[in-house]
Formats: sequence, C-alpha cells, structure tokens
Amino acid sequence: MAEWTSTADTYLHPTAPPVISVSPVTLSVPGRPLDLDVRVSAPMTGAGLPVILLSHGHGGAYGLSSLDGYLPLAKVWAARGFVVIQPNHLSAPRLGNLVGDRPEAPLFWRSRAEDMSAVLDRLDEIEQAVPQLAGRIDRTKVAVAGHSLGGFTAELLLGARIIDPDTDEEVSLLEPRITQGVLIGATGRGADAFDGFMADQVPVFRTMNLTTMTTPALVVAGDKDDSPHWTTTGPDWHADPYHLAPGPKTLLTVFDGEHLFGGIQGHDSVETTDESPDRVAAVAELTAAYLRTAFDPGNTAWQKAQDALTTGPDAYGSVASK
Repeated sequence: MAEWTSTADTYLHPTAPPVISVSPVTLSVPGRPLDLDVRVSAPMTGAGLPVILLSHGHGGAYGLSSLDGYLPLAKVWAARGFVVIQPNHLSAPRLGNLVGDRPEAPLFWRSRAEDMSAVLDRLDEIEQAVPQLAGRIDRTKVAVAGHSLGGFTAELLLGARIIDPDTDEEVSLLEPRITQGVLIGATGRGADAFDGFMADQVPVFRTMNLTTMTTPALVVAGDKDDSPHWTTTGPDWHADPYHLAPGPKTLLTVFDGEHLFGGIQGHDSVETTDESPDRVAAVAELTAAYLRTAFDPGNTAWQKAQDALTTGPDAYGSVASK
C-alpha cells in the first residue's frame, strides 16, 4: 500500500491505483426472503487484504441507498488496500415491492446486521465468484463501516444493544469476527434524548444502549449534522457513540459537515446539502488511514493523515481519542 506525504493536496487529489468492482455477487441465505446481493471492490494487486463491510443508509435515493451507493468511500478504501463488501439490505428502496409489508419493514434493523454475519460466513463463496480475490483476503482483519442507518447497523455489530419493540427483550447482535468499526453520522443515545418529531415512528432507536459497545471504533460526526427529526440535542448527538461507549474509541469531528459529509453517498447527489468534493475526499482518506493503522499498529498512515488534514487553518476536522 502506498505511503503518502503529509500534504493535504496529496490526499485530496491523489493518484489512485486501479481497483476492481464486481456486482452483484449473489449469496443464498436461508430464511431471508430474497437472496443477498453484494458489491465487492478491491485493489488489483496485493495480498493479506483486510475486509470492510459497508452498510448503506436509508435515504430516499433509489440507487444510492443500496449496494450501488457510497462509491466515493468504497473506491478510496479499495485503492488503499481493503476488500470492500457492500450488501444490498432489505431496506433498500429498490426492493420495496419485493419484500412487501413485513414486520421489520421499512428499516429491517435486525436483518441488516444479520446480512453482515452472513457475508462473513460466505467469504469462500465470494472468492469463488470473484476469482481475482482468491487467497488475498485476511479473514482476521474485519471492520464494519456504516452511514446513518448503516451506522446504527454497525453499532449493533460492535456491541450496542437495543430492546426489541415487539418482544421487549434485550437484543445483542455483537459480531466477534469484527474487530474495528467506522461510524459515520451514526445514531446517538436513546431515552429522553430521542425526542424529535419523528421519534415515535422508530421506537427501537429510543432503546439504544451504547455503553455496551466495546469494540474499537472511529466515530465520524459532522459539527453541522443536525437531525431534528430524531432529536433536539443537535449535532452533538451523533458523537454519542464516542462519549458513551467504552474505549478505545476515536472521534473525528468534521468541520461544516452535514449528514452526507459533502456527498459520501455519491458524487452530485441531489440529497447532499453540503456538497464538497474535498470534504468527501478528506473523510474517505482519514477513515482509510485510521483502519490501516488499526489493523497494523506499525503503519503511520493515521498520524500522517491527521497531520495533513486535521491541523492548521485549513483543517477539515479535529480528532480526539480515549
């Protein structure tokens, strides 16, 4: 994997190595109403590649809220030496007519987490479907990343717990094979803080318990990511996974970042309210650098990225750790 000099321009306008992307890779999952389609992206060369499971959000975009979204992140992560696997969750808008009015609809919160475990169960099948990957995946290095509702999915896989609103039972979906996380614009605490004008529509969010989320993670929160439909707390709500979960945790506060962080769902997305290709590039490179060092503590990528992108008058954000 290439090393970068500590200049912002190198990160924001890099010469990226080529990647491959294959979609759909179709996996049969017993009990799932539809087969699980995933997109797989990876660098053309290299071995011992860590895996990032990328969970899409629940926005209104027909294509971007699916395995076909988040190219601005996936292509950078693949270029930096990761195998990026993007499931098409049952909550994807394009699947609405196929999944029908099932009890978990429209969010499919439990199914989304189960999709990620199913992917890990079937890495051999993915290698067979994408022969260019054969023998190149390091199954001991797995991260989950998610944005918005995908962040909620990642939180559950990292150890956060909720109460099933249908059974009143506590649910743990911790996936021990996942050893790192990246939470982007993720769900904050429940209880009285979950008091927005749409809060009653998603009672499961009200029961969120972040204090059990023990797996290490990078929390990415925009300082202008206000979500009044969920909470009156303001942008700080999205930093709750850092403040309330036990360490080790790292917080990346993105300056002027709103909920799509400049357009991480897709370039030129009409849903983006803070469009900024440079902000997208900064988030992509910082998250990749965090995981490179997390999986290889001797790698200086994370410190170099911080030096380039979170210091000085033109910083894209700030970093705190515990």
